[in-house]
Amino acid sequence: MIQTKIFGHRGSMGTMPENTLLGFYQACEWGVDGIELDVQLTKDGELVVIHDEKIDRTTDGTGYVKDYTLQELKQFSAGVKFSNLALFDKHVWSKERIPTLEEVLEMITPYQIELNLELKTDMFPYYGIEEKVLAIVHQFDYADKVIYSSFHLPTILKLKKFEPSARIAWLVVYELSRPSEYIQSLALEGLHLHKDLLLNKENYGLSADDFKIRAWTVNDPKEMEQLVNMNNIDTIMTDFPKEALFLRNAHSVKF
Repeated sequence: MIQTKIFGHRGSMGTMPENTLLGFYQACEWGVDGIELDVQLTKDGELVVIHDEKIDRTTDGTGYVKDYTLQELKQFSAGVKFSNLALFDKHVWSKERIPTLEEVLEMITPYQIELNLELKTDMFPYYGIEEKVLAIVHQFDYADKVIYSSFHLPTILKLKKFEPSARIAWLVVYELSRPSEYIQSLALEGLHLHKDLLLNKENYGLSADDFKIRAWTVNDPKEMEQLVNMNNIDTIMTDFPKEALFLRNAHSVKF
């Protein structure tokens, strides 16, 4: 039986400030199999790790990522806005900054976990982002542990042209007819499916032998257990990796 992997979604965004070094570090210490993060480009062409195209929701600044240089973005706190979380520590979290992809790779390299790197190109094209991402991943000799994903299919197909050995996965929110044909014709390593496409859908008719199936974002314990029991789900991405790891490991003991 294949053990389902647990990826921390944006680190551990259910308990820690999302897409921050603090959150990634905590997820790594809990023993996740991988982390998921989002990358965008600054005005001066630097790769930064942040989900939204605007910084308003997750920092104490306002405006679009693309309109700031890296130095300007580093002025804002990426932790102070998360006072709703139980572990909130204003003194510590207020010092968190939007990390660069390079900073994240430097931090996770000792753990040698997998990295799901989502390119956020569905709103802005971010010209050259594919080459920049590949260069930094190779700088840390991490290529064999990275899965590149995007909602914007042309982005990962372009990346695949630059690096044929790259593992690419399409983020999907709607049901595909004959998904295996997409896998074969687009040379996808997997599909990253919204959890609702898998829950109560008779496994969506997918076989784990065809390609990797990764489910997002699974936070309810009952849904986690249901997906783990399917045995064809390679990975569960969750905002609560500590809880998911406990559930997954308890499930493994039963077999």
